Amino acid sequence: MAATAAEAREHFDAVIVGSGFGGSVMACRLAEAGWRVCLLERGKPYPPGSFPRSPHGVARNFWSPSEGTYGMFDVWSFRGLEGLVASGLGGGSLIYANVALRKDERWFVHDRDRGGYETWPVTRADLDPHYDDAERMLAVQRFPFHERPYSETPKTRAMRDAAAARGLQWMLPPLTVTFGNEGETPTPGEPIREAHRNLHGRTRLTCTLCGECDAGCNTGSKNTLDYTYLSAAQRAGAELRTLCEVKSFAPLARGRGFTVSYVRHDLEREGTRLDPSRLPRTTISATRLVLAAGTFGTTYLLLRNRDAFGGVHRLLGTRFCGNGDLLSFALRCRDEKDGVKRGRRLDPSNGPVITSAIRYPDEADDPTLRGQRGMYLEDAGYPAFMSWIAEATDTVGFARRALYFAWQRLRARLGGASDSSISADMARLLGECALSSDSLPLLGMGRDTPDGTMRLSEGWLDIDWSTRGSSRHFERMRGAMRDIVDTWGGKFVDNPMWFFKRVITVHPLGGCPMGRHAEEGVTDEWGEVFGVPGLHVADGSVMPGPVGANPSLTIAALAERFALKMVERGR
Repeated sequence: MAATAAEAREHFDAVIVGSGFGGSVMACRLAEAGWRVCLLERGKPYPPGSFPRSPHGVARNFWSPSEGTYGMFDVWSFRGLEGLVASGLGGGSLIYANVALRKDERWFVHDRDRGGYETWPVTRADLDPHYDDAERMLAVQRFPFHERPYSETPKTRAMRDAAAARGLQWMLPPLTVTFGNEGETPTPGEPIREAHRNLHGRTRLTCTLCGECDAGCNTGSKNTLDYTYLSAAQRAGAELRTLCEVKSFAPLARGRGFTVSYVRHDLEREGTRLDPSRLPRTTISATRLVLAAGTFGTTYLLLRNRDAFGGVHRLLGTRFCGNGDLLSFALRCRDEKDGVKRGRRLDPSNGPVITSAIRYPDEADDPTLRGQRGMYLEDAGYPAFMSWIAEATDTVGFARRALYFAWQRLRARLGGASDSSISADMARLLGECALSSDSLPLLGMGRDTPDGTMRLSEGWLDIDWSTRGSSRHFERMRGAMRDIVDTWGGKFVDNPMWFFKRVITVHPLGGCPMGRHAEEGVTDEWGEVFGVPGLHVADGSVMPGPVGANPSLTIAALAERFALKMVERGR
């Protein structure tokens, strides 16, 4: 039932739901065009230094308001996969690994014309100028691998060497990280000079190579959306409301816009269980409504509220995929020199999470690769505290070293040794730490098959997807990962979930796919929902298929394109 204008307390030219790579861009560009904009973000702001590191803090850094937690990590579980997304001002940029790759030109395919799943209504040429804009706003830089101390990053060298050994394309991808101020030699830990004060009003530092990107960057080295697009949006007059979770929306009478109802979360209630449905709601209205709550959030909201729009579109919830995400591990890698094998140091905690990538071509690049779908493999890092956890799992090795240490001390005491320095003994007690220093996670992503379906089940989001439809993709990726690990003389280990044919995706895509017409997609090539003028989608859910590369920059470029068209059409 359509709401009446009298129900709305405030009216905006545009209300934007979500502050990720789509919502932040839309808020910025519409506000800069003079529109009255309100952005609603369910999570809280994260200024530098606010990301928890202690076990107590991390245990509460998950999003579950009913359980009294309002943290950053939001974990979803479905039959074929787990998904990890973010809650907070800046959305997925808070936890992503900074890679800003463009979608490969030949991967804008039209498979549906041949009975497949995906058809892209836009081309690389359509997006290139918007990629340019997004790269400027996100201030991308490449890892300065050829300068010290960055050249001492072992995992980057290892990836380069493996690519050379296999005749593959290795690259230092653009990263949304500040390694050095413009015109200066990159130096870790230097204050970043910003043209405008960021919305947190805090000083940021250049990358300290701590590997903590995915846990939240406490130094502000990542050029996350709160420092870039959202700060610009706020300067242009956009209203950014945090801890505001949208629950429902509906068209106003006579097609004059939309009402949006949301609940306000209160951090004073942190640690207290509650029923979110009992929280009071605030209602505002807008001429245009932009849903940018991410693939899970946006599709869920549209499914929950589709009756208010006469059912929306029959293709709602289709073309889901995980962008081919797969995680595996290289363990205890070894080098051989003069017939002696030694540990090959990879040190995943040294550097940003991802520094380099290896690209594998697609049949769209080379017709002789019949049935092969393209992909990227990237090195993965993690915070140093994870290395201590990894070493703690080697209980047998530590017990052996501890017994040897105790025996040495006892023998020294009984023998009356005069050497009072035990530094060497302490070093031997810690051991080689091979499980952490000589091992490395590997991240893969690519062109899986977008054959998943999203629906509601007893009011909850449910996804019908499995690895079966993309089995050739995943087997090719596992084989490529195994080749890389063999090059390093290590042991290839699958993610334990793979034994259950499950994956973890951090790049869920689809659910509201773009199309050239209403029989092909939920939205048009400008992100507007077919049959519902003024209702727009601007996030990963509009992808009609996998990006192949890390999708954040493509989401931002599409949002740049959508915003430009909205401004041209007028309020």
